[in-house]
Amino acid sequence: MFMEATKKRNPRLIEAAIELHQQGEILPDTYVLDVDTILFNARAIVAEAKKHGIELYFMLKQIGRNPKLAELLLKEGFKAAVVVDFREAMTMMDHQIPLGNVGHLVQIPDHLLKKIISYGTEYITVYSLDKLKQINKVAKELNVQQKVLLRVVDEGDALYPGQYGGFEMNQLLQYVEEFQQLDSVEIAGVTSFPCFLYNPDIDQLEKTANSDTLLKAMELLREANFPVREVNMPSTTSVYTLPFLARLGGTQGEPGHALTGTTPMHATKELPEVPAIVYVSEVSHNFKGKAYLYGGGLYRRGNLNHVLIAKGTERKSGTILPLPDENIDYYLEMEDEQPVGATAVMAFRTQIFVTRSEVALVAGLKIGNPHIIGVYDSQGKYIRG
Repeated sequence: MFMEATKKRNPRLIEAAIELHQQGEILPDTYVLDVDTILFNARAIVAEAKKHGIELYFMLKQIGRNPKLAELLLKEGFKAAVVVDFREAMTMMDHQIPLGNVGHLVQIPDHLLKKIISYGTEYITVYSLDKLKQINKVAKELNVQQKVLLRVVDEGDALYPGQYGGFEMNQLLQYVEEFQQLDSVEIAGVTSFPCFLYNPDIDQLEKTANSDTLLKAMELLREANFPVREVNMPSTTSVYTLPFLARLGGTQGEPGHALTGTTPMHATKELPEVPAIVYVSEVSHNFKGKAYLYGGGLYRRGNLNHVLIAKGTERKSGTILPLPDENIDYYLEMEDEQPVGATAVMAFRTQIFVTRSEVALVAGLKIGNPHIIGVYDSQGKYIRG
């Protein structure tokens, strides 16, 4: 999906990844991240957000919940992390990373609420009155006032399977009286996902019904005298989309794939963010005229297609054949035979936290001195330097 863009805009990353593999410094099934370029992208996003008064929280699930990158992003102007689930929250807490938003997309289990609220998070996203009451109870025990964002859903909103939940818009008024009785939480805003999407057929950003739902919910809550201020609108937050987010009325964004230049727009458009991630494997064997590469890092929605095969100084492009959804990616299959032991480099949309992969952070590419500053597992655990 991103191979051509990476070849054009960050060829040094591809060559560094090949060299690291051929020297034995990384194993197959490793994602290689260009740290210098990620931080370059981060600075561009932060600068654009400031122009529009948008508050940003970085999202790192897609590159393996990496705590080292979190530390570096804080130095570039981000104030905190948004975590996709409670396990990612725990990883960030273990490394003293500030939390900006916990609970969206995955709610906090009851028995972790005390730990997370004690640690401190600016916002907790809430899907239900039951969870809101539990947050209020724990916050009261801790003598804190916890700000929350309500996830609001209306008929016709775009929701992805596996992510259903939230306060239904047509029932929101019924909860107002109970909201008012909660004295240790502050309903500070609303959120949904996705709030806008890129339509490649017409090369335009289009708002979803979710964004209208949020504005209606804000008006309703304000009329009920709740001090709601924040409209959290996560959706491919990037330099390109931030002006659109602001026009929709959003106050918060959550850049994730833009940090590595891998939003859907980056596959076809030359945007300010530069591609900063490749996947490295190795030819394991040939069988009946086809080559098989070590797998482990396949994300089914990643649109993996092209692969670059490298043996010594020789480079050859090839095609990865689709893998049926019911099969585990023990191997990735190519359409023809390749030299056993050759390096395979790919660039596609991923979510590293759902893979078996390792993640190598590489610095120094911009000055011609690429070197590994850390290898981590897919959940952000440090493995080696």
